[in-house]
Parts: sequence; C-alpha cells; structure tokens
Amino acid sequence: MASPISAGQQILANIHQFDVAAFYWCLRRKHRQLFIQGSYWVSKSADGPLYALFGLLLLLQGSNQFFVLLAAGFVVERGLYYILKNYFKRNRPPAALPNFKSEVQPSDQFSFPSGHTSAAFLMAAMLSSFYPALTPLLYIWAVMVGSSRVMLGVHFPTDIVAGATLGHGIAFLILSYL
Repeated sequence: MASPISAGQQILANIHQFDVAAFYWCLRRKHRQLFIQGSYWVSKSADGPLYALFGLLLLLQGSNQFFVLLAAGFVVERGLYYILKNYFKRNRPPAALPNFKSEVQPSDQFSFPSGHTSAAFLMAAMLSSFYPALTPLLYIWAVMVGSSRVMLGVHFPTDIVAGATLGHGIAFLILSYL
C-alpha cells in the first residue's frame, strides 16, 4: 500500500500544477512568435558578460563605491542562486513536460530560481538606489527579463517569482548597510 503524501508534498504538487497551467497559458498567446523574438533579445540583455562590462564602465567612470556594492551583491546573489538551484533541483520545462522543447538552450540543468531574473532584479534595485529617476524603466526591464525566460520555455512562472525575490532581497540587504 502506498504511503499517504504529506501536507508539504501536496502543497508542492498544487504549486507545480498551477505553475504548469500558467506556463502553458503564457505559451498560448496569439502572437507568440513575435514574443519569442523579443524575448530572445531581452533575455540576452541580462546575460552575465554584460554585467561585467557595466561594472568596468562604472570603474572607468570613477563610481568605485557603487562598483563595490554591485560586485558584493552579485557575489552573494550568484552564491545563493547556485546553492538554491542545486538544493531544489527542479527540472526545467523541457525535462518536466512531455513533448516540450524550449526555444533556447539554458546554461544549466535546473530551473528554480531563475538566475537571469535574480540578476536583473538585483541590478534594477541597485541602480534605482543611485539613479531614482530610472526606477520605472529598470523594473520594467527586470520584469521583461523574467517574462522572457518563461516565453523562451526555460522557466516556470514561480522560478521567476523566486528569482525576483532573491535579487531584490539581496539588493535590499546590501543597500540597507550603506
């Protein structure tokens, strides 16, 4: 006889069921091909090498304090991201859903949390603290990065929520020590 599932397992099963339904809802949008093309470039705008280039520009501009804070944020964010990915080991949509193929090849195996989204929200929060006039644009960009990862088929919606929470939370903690 099978053992009864725990309340925690039932909650996770319900979250996964919701996540799959929301994922497929996003992918059924009428103009999906246009979204995929835009999503590819928005996602690319949050790739790691561009953050390094941005950091170099900050140093060349003489914004040493901001560079140090941003670098500290990324060290913490990347460390926690790696720990969480390897702790939860949540399969990406192509591995979790039968007959599904993503639009891009992800850089790693696991889905939770979204690294692109956590980095984008970290950057949006940090830049907003130094350049408040850019806050709406920065957060629109960060939300678009997260959305692009779902549209490209490499993350579920809750991966994005977790990534946004992670990145924003780390920025909040670092900036609160100023």
